[in-house]
Amino acid sequence: MSVSDRAKSEELAGVAKQRIGDVTDNERLRAEGVQQQSAARAQRAGEHVTEAGEGVREATR
Repeated sequence: MSVSDRAKSEELAGVAKQRIGDVTDNERLRAEGVQQQSAARAQRAGEHVTEAGEGVREATR
């Protein structure tokens, strides 16, 4: 499983936690879900930056 796949699954797990927290009125679970989504999005953004850097490096060769 690639980093992107893991980040996507983490983001989906965060969405699930957030929604369960909303339905059950559990603020802690909702906050954990939001945090998990944010961390996964940051991880995916970092991967995109890395890929862009590799593209630039290849273009300058």
